[in-house]
Amino acid sequence: MALLDLTPDQLLTTTRSVRKRLDLTRPVPLELVKECVRVALQAPSGSNRQTWHWMIVTDAAQRAEIGRYYQRAVRTYLSSEGACGSLFPEDPVRHAVQQRVGDSVAYLGDHLGEVPVLVIPCLDANEAPEYNEAGKWGSIIQAAWSYMLAARARRLGTAWTTLHLMYEKEIAELLGLPGGVDQAALIPTAFSLGTEFRPALRQPLEQVLHIDSW
Repeated sequence: MALLDLTPDQLLTTTRSVRKRLDLTRPVPLELVKECVRVALQAPSGSNRQTWHWMIVTDAAQRAEIGRYYQRAVRTYLSSEGACGSLFPEDPVRHAVQQRVGDSVAYLGDHLGEVPVLVIPCLDANEAPEYNEAGKWGSIIQAAWSYMLAARARRLGTAWTTLHLMYEKEIAELLGLPGGVDQAALIPTAFSLGTEFRPALRQPLEQVLHIDSW
């Protein structure tokens, strides 16, 4: 499949969390997913240990079961005090954005089990004795982001989510993950309905940039 004609900056600034625009009916070739994972394997990892593993879930029954756990987790999250849709009430513009995010999270909660491919990047903690949490999770998160960038270039939509980890043990048992293998995220993967995405509204650089001192 020909890659989208995007500059590096365009790829980086238009790889969005795609939830409502995932095509739930179009199959995703496994080879295309493998291409994205091959790209992800070029990411850095602590001490170059490369202790990552990639759980690709395509079986309909397994996806449906994970979807049920995910739906329960989403409903718990959205009813919590810190849910995304309730943030920044003092800022009408930013609050409206958060409410739209909340709506899309709810949509994905109801439809995750229908997404054709679920990707769970994992880390073998038994083989990655890191000295701090940043070193541990830094050995898989960059690779997962690389996967998402590669997917975007191939007309696939993805979203970074970790809410399934409310049921991490149950999902690990469902998928037969061995002890000590930690799940870092769950990345729904499907062809996106359209490929035109824009940079999102973000805080001004001046509010978050610190040079030499805080």
